Amino acid sequence: MRYAITTFGCRVNQADSLQLEMELRARGGTRASVDDADLVVVNSCSVTASADQGTRQALRRVERVNPKARVVATGCYASRAPDEIEALPGDPLVIPNQRKHTIADEVAPGQETTASRFGDGPGACGALVSPGIIGRVAFMLRVQTGCDQPCSYCVIPTTRGSGRSLDTAHVLQAVGHAADSGFNEVVLTGVHLGSYGRDLEARDGLIELLRALDDHPSGVTYRISSLEPMDCPPDIIDLVATSGRFAPHFHLPLQHASDTMLRRMRRPYTLAVYRRAVDRIRHLMPHAGIGSDLIAGFPGETDEDAAQTLDYLCSSPLTYLHVFPYSPRPGTEAARLPGRVAGPLVRERARGLRDLGSTLSRQFREKLVGTLRPGLTLEGGTVVLTDNYLKVSVPSGRDGNQRVRVRITSAEPLAGQLQ
Repeated sequence: MRYAITTFGCRVNQADSLQLEMELRARGGTRASVDDADLVVVNSCSVTASADQGTRQALRRVERVNPKARVVATGCYASRAPDEIEALPGDPLVIPNQRKHTIADEVAPGQETTASRFGDGPGACGALVSPGIIGRVAFMLRVQTGCDQPCSYCVIPTTRGSGRSLDTAHVLQAVGHAADSGFNEVVLTGVHLGSYGRDLEARDGLIELLRALDDHPSGVTYRISSLEPMDCPPDIIDLVATSGRFAPHFHLPLQHASDTMLRRMRRPYTLAVYRRAVDRIRHLMPHAGIGSDLIAGFPGETDEDAAQTLDYLCSSPLTYLHVFPYSPRPGTEAARLPGRVAGPLVRERARGLRDLGSTLSRQFREKLVGTLRPGLTLEGGTVVLTDNYLKVSVPSGRDGNQRVRVRITSAEPLAGQLQ
């Protein structure tokens, strides 16, 4: 069986796709292009309307270029609006998130596997794979899925279900599996990663998991995926700062700097809470990469609210921004809120945030010129992903997935020399 997997959205979806790829390989499957595959899986996202549109376009393209392929649509859009996908040409099979772990069994029933799942929860499974699979040298490990935090704009609690965690023993086993496969870095992902362990009998939280990973005998290093601000206490920051095994890279979604807007979004923190977390990171790790998500034009956002976000960002230690123009999601509380911001104004505010994000990124890169950073060569060996989340162009001559040290020589464009 030849398969192709197209993934939209966050690192959680990327981890899900990696897990599926390993299961298909364990059944004797081989990777192919969408044009030549017997099976095409589209792993969808539904955070925004444009994400939904991307999924529809991908499914239509499969029908156009490879009408004989068996097509499976999964992920959050497939879970939220299965009727919309089933109405598309090509008769795609819709498998919602709740059954995503059964895809390999459904499309390749009865085929002998060379390895088994790590238990019944989310996590890595299947045959050993080499770094570079699905275009990545890092091993994406989903240790948690689902969310019990009802943000007013978000559909994820309805498409992913309640929070569920992979127990620590299985996480450690998966890390060993990644190390045996040759991976040097493991990215810990989750839909609500900071809630890790709340559903487990032992009730060990994320900090206990991170400490167990710190003691893991393998040589892999770790990168923590997105954490909510209220889930990033001082003990996690301090562990990352002192361990040596965790990348100095945090992604803490702010969404808005106006406390009024945060309450309207049902975000359970204030700007002051957010500020304390990122300021501590910057104090302990002056070189750390710190990213954030922001929503522009949320219902009820005034000019004053928008200005508060710009004012905070100008003096913040953030190093990159992901900006999302507000997009109403059917069935969410926010879709029913009054005070809808006009489309042109939403786009204008989003553009202003992106421009400021570019400035923050450039300033961070300029400060690092002349410094030496550890990193991993990406596939092809001409780019290094540093520990603090910079992609640095380097001269060719190295394979992918090699640990290196790179001296940053230029901010624009970002370039360096291997040491």
